[in-house]
Amino acid sequence: MIGSTRSLRVFAYAAPTDLRKGFDSLYGLVVSQLGRDPLSGDCYLFTSKARTRCKVLLYDGTGLCLYHKRLEQGRFACLWEQGDGTCVELTMSELALYLEGSRAVGRVQLSPKKILPKTLAHRRDMV
Repeated sequence: MIGSTRSLRVFAYAAPTDLRKGFDSLYGLVVSQLGRDPLSGDCYLFTSKARTRCKVLLYDGTGLCLYHKRLEQGRFACLWEQGDGTCVELTMSELALYLEGSRAVGRVQLSPKKILPKTLAHRRDMV
């Protein structure tokens, strides 16, 4: 399992990627194409043109990790059909579904929007 908290962000590169690329080349794509810092702790998802393989680049605090998955049947969802060629943000739940081969990812919003904590206003009747 990659990460375990909902607060971990996932950015999918919304274009087919040559998955012969390793740590350094994918690191470069994150910086140059997504404009993000690969050492931020977020996950970066890359998918092959045939959509049968994908890689996830993640910095775990001590070094870069590269996870590679190949589907034996079916294809991963196409995240670049509706994208502008830069990135699509996913939740960890959506990443888990994506890695299992779910075709719903990227077509419908599967997770609710992030709830930002608000400060509680003082109520006079709660004295």
